[in-house]
Amino acid sequence: MQNDFQWAEEINAAVTVCDAEGIILYMNKRARETFAKYGDLIGTNLFGCHSEESQAKIRHMLATGESNAYTISKQGQRKMIYQTPWRREGKIAGMVEISMVIPEQMPHYVR
Repeated sequence: MQNDFQWAEEINAAVTVCDAEGIILYMNKRARETFAKYGDLIGTNLFGCHSEESQAKIRHMLATGESNAYTISKQGQRKMIYQTPWRREGKIAGMVEISMVIPEQMPHYVR
């Protein structure tokens, strides 16, 4: 699985990928650094470290194929979180989360 995500290893965002049961398959360098205090999370179930509300959202995305996006403030940084299912042969196979630091003020364009 690691080689499938070589493109993501050093991008300026945290990338985490799980399967349809919530088992973490991949974390890029930034994601591993972000969650280092919890040890190696690859192979663990992400439902174990999320609230019931978050678990329900993840299950909904995995069941419907819908995406979820929101912003947070954490340790003085503003971040955008984008979660979306990924598919294999048209069937939902898991979920990808991309977390990136964004500026406090960000331009918005209508194109």
